[in-house]
This record gives sequence, C-alpha cells and structure tokens, in this order.
Amino acid sequence: MARQKLPRFIHNAQAENVIERGKEFYTTIKGRWREIYFKNNNPIVLELACGKGEYSIGLARQFPDKNYIGIDIKGDRIARGSKRAIENNLSNVAFLRTPINFLEEFFEENEVDEIWLIHPDPQPRDKEEKKRLTNPAFLALYKKILKPDGNFFFKTDNSGLFEYSLGTIPEAGFTILRQTTDLYESDMLAEHYDIVTHYEKLFVEKGFKINYLAARP
Repeated sequence: MARQKLPRFIHNAQAENVIERGKEFYTTIKGRWREIYFKNNNPIVLELACGKGEYSIGLARQFPDKNYIGIDIKGDRIARGSKRAIENNLSNVAFLRTPINFLEEFFEENEVDEIWLIHPDPQPRDKEEKKRLTNPAFLALYKKILKPDGNFFFKTDNSGLFEYSLGTIPEAGFTILRQTTDLYESDMLAEHYDIVTHYEKLFVEKGFKINYLAARP
C-alpha cells in the first residue's frame, strides 16, 4: 500500500493544482484565492472531505464560471482528484490538503460562496461527536467563511447523521431551505447535478436512501 501511495505524494509535491504544506501558497493564499491562484473574480466553492474530488470535478465541468476547491487531509486521495482535473484540462479546480478544522487558516471571513459536504464519515459513536463534520464547532467555521447569502449543501446516506444535523445546523445559525430523506424520489434530485460518487452508487445499490439538505447562514 505504501508503494502505491508514494507516487501520489510525489505527484502532489509537483502538481500546481495541489496546495499543501511546504508550498508557497500554503501560507499566502488566505483571502487571495481569486487573486493569486484562479486569477479571476468568480465565486469560490468548497468540497469538504472531498476524497478523490468527484464533486469538485463534476461541478467544475458543468460550471466553468466558478472556482472549486476540494479539501481533504488524505494526500493519496487528493492526488487522484488532481490527476483527473489535469487530464480534463480543468483550470477552475484546486485541491487543498489540510484538516477541515484549519479552514480559517486558508479562507477569510465571507470569502466563500458555497460549501458542499458529501457523504462524510458519520462518526456514529457518541464519543466521536466532535469529529462529525456537522457538529457545532465545524458549522461555526463554515458560517464564518461563507458569505451571508452563501449556500451549504449536505448529502449523506446515514440517517443518524442526518437527524443529528437537522438539529445542529439550525442551532449554528443556518436556515434550512429544503430537505429530503429520499433525494432520488424527491423534486430536489436535479440539485445534485447528476453527480454520483463511487460510494453513493454503492449505497444506492444496497438500498440506502440519500438524505439531502440545502441551508444558508
């Protein structure tokens, strides 16, 4: 496994669309994504815990007038997304390798237009609540970097995490605009732009329902 990961880490070190520790942008990019990386004034959209960046890449293809940033701590996963973005000539996609709780180190207040959180680890045990990406501490971070009219989109196959999030999201100062416990049978299906991640496909094939909500600070 380590031998498989090493080439991906080397790729990240050399790829211009990967921002990680040791690179100049890692410490200078905060508040300057449009200025020094994307070099445009287009909206900034984040995919948190992006894995292989399937949503970032899928959205970037459909919306070339937006800037997408996939964020994850796993370098081997980010490398796969980076390679796909390069192969598809997508200049409106970047990948940031950092823990989600460090978002304030890379984004100014009200700098972000949209946040997508797609099938995060549900962290089901009570003692893991602090790791859930919809717990109050994480939501406070999202609210701070989002614009007042920004959007927060959340999808999960885990009904327990979704129920938990229906409580924490409003408590954190977000308004839930719409929600469903069965995305594929709802009138909101078009909102996921026909982007299906590898794991979502597996979940659906096993009979799991996809929960979805859209919220705003």
